[in-house]
Amino acid sequence: MTVKPYIGDDGEVRELDENFFATAKRGRPPMPTAEKKVRTNVMIAPEILSKAKERGLNLSATIDKLLRDELSL
Repeated sequence: MTVKPYIGDDGEVRELDENFFATAKRGRPPMPTAEKKVRTNVMIAPEILSKAKERGLNLSATIDKLLRDELSL
């Protein structure tokens, strides 16, 4: 018996059956270790934090991008 994929070539999801729910796991799959980021603390001047919040910046992504650019990564 061949297993029919749940997502067709057109991107549509077929009806989910008992087999799907018998093996389903909650949440999304874990991120590969090589892609995980490391938690650290960074001290930032209050005026910088204030301006970043005013602009709605994602501090983590912004700092990551700035450091990558500075370090040529």
